[in-house]
Amino acid sequence: MTKEDKVLVIQEIKDLLQDAKVVYVADLEGLNAAKSSDFRRQAFKNNISVKVVKNTLLQKAMESMEVDFSEMFQTFKGNSALMVAETANAPAKLIKDFRKKDATPALKSAYVQETVYVGDENLETLANIKSKEEMLGEIIGLLQSPIQRLVSALQNKAEGADAAEETPADEAPAAETAAAPEAAEGTDAPAAE
Repeated sequence: MTKEDKVLVIQEIKDLLQDAKVVYVADLEGLNAAKSSDFRRQAFKNNISVKVVKNTLLQKAMESMEVDFSEMFQTFKGNSALMVAETANAPAKLIKDFRKKDATPALKSAYVQETVYVGDENLETLANIKSKEEMLGEIIGLLQSPIQRLVSALQNKAEGADAAEETPADEAPAAETAAAPEAAEGTDAPAAE
């Protein structure tokens, strides 16, 4: 690879990392061409950019960024695939799901929410991080629950008040009807005299 090619690759990596909030480095060693293509296809479906890179070029690109990726450098050995995503747990879930069929890929390191995770043992932790959409859904659910209970209570109270208003109104004519025969009996008696 010529020096110009290396400069271009470093620039491509920097462009990928420019606004990245989620960066994973995985080891794809052991994946044949078909499995590697399948991994990339699944990554594409999940909006994850995957680029197999040389470790030295990846390190040079990361060193020139404003974000401190230095803790990740120790994992740059062997094959490295750079994975960039918008959702914090998407790459970890992809690796975890892919592992159900095969022993690879392995997580080398990750930069998620301004924290560096080093080692494959962090895969489960990263897969369980909730995405922004999941957290918003939970918050909305928590906020809606008391509101729904309040609306239900108000509706029940309103229905109870309507029923209470209707019941005396129904009983009142019955009371008047009962009083009317007594009055009629009272008028019949004087008329009979």
